[in-house]
Amino acid sequence: MAEFRGRRVVHEYTQTNDAPPEKVFPLLCPVREAEWVPGWRYQLVYSRSGLAEEGCVFTTPNDDGSVTTWMVTGYDPEEFHIAFSWVHPEVMAAEISIALTPKSDHKTCARIRYAYTGLSPAGNQKIESYDRTWFEQKMLGWEAAINRYLAMGTRVDC
Repeated sequence: MAEFRGRRVVHEYTQTNDAPPEKVFPLLCPVREAEWVPGWRYQLVYSRSGLAEEGCVFTTPNDDGSVTTWMVTGYDPEEFHIAFSWVHPEVMAAEISIALTPKSDHKTCARIRYAYTGLSPAGNQKIESYDRTWFEQKMLGWEAAINRYLAMGTRVDC
């Protein structure tokens, strides 16, 4: 068997969300994301509360028919911090960390960190396209979607 070495790409981004952390943090949940993330589909596998919590497990479908399994690996609503890990089998794994801090203008500074790791040659190849421009576009879309929901109570459906 040939030795495989996964490739890792890490990106960080800071958003401004147009509400205080108390309003933003509950939206960082697989159930609540359906309210503001365009096209968000998930299946809740395990949660005592029915929402995001430490150890919550859910899945999301992929375009190729496979399923990505997610787990909430850190959850601190008092400090406004949440972390996720997910695995797209035989393709890649990711770690996501989101820390919210209040801004003086009743807004939120959201510090978001993603670490993607290839699990196969195909995963490494996919990660090649996960450059800074791609990530910034992803974050700008997220920022626009959550801010629209915070302002209007509606999801952007593109």
